[in-house]
Amino acid sequence: QVQLVESGGGLVQAGGSLKLSCAASGRTFSDYNMGWFRQAPGKEREFVAQITPSGVSPYYPHSLEGRFTISRDNGKATVNLQMNSLKPEDTAVYYCNAAFGISSYWGQGTQVTVSS
Repeated sequence: QVQLVESGGGLVQAGGSLKLSCAASGRTFSDYNMGWFRQAPGKEREFVAQITPSGVSPYYPHSLEGRFTISRDNGKATVNLQMNSLKPEDTAVYYCNAAFGISSYWGQGTQVTVSS
C-alpha cells in the first residue's frame, strides 16, 4: 500500500509557473513508476508525465513536452512536476500516481487554475 499526498496547486496567471509535489509513504518508493495525471471539469483523466523508478527516461505527451518537467527524489520519497508557460487549458485537478505491476495508487489531487 502506498499513500500519496499532492501539494503546490493554486491560482496562477497564464504564462506563469507552478511546481507540484507529491509525498509518498508506505511501501518502498523507489520500486514504483511515478506519474502525474490531470482531469479538467467534464473531461476524462489524462496522462501528463511519467518517470521510472531510477529517475531516467521521463515521458510526456507530445503536447506538454518542453513546458512540464517531472522529477523524483527517492531519498525523500517525493515526485515533483514543474509546470512552466501555463495556459488556461492547463486548468485541472492534478493527481499523483504510483504504479508497480498491477498495483496503482492515487493521491487526492490538487487544483491548478490558470487565469487568462
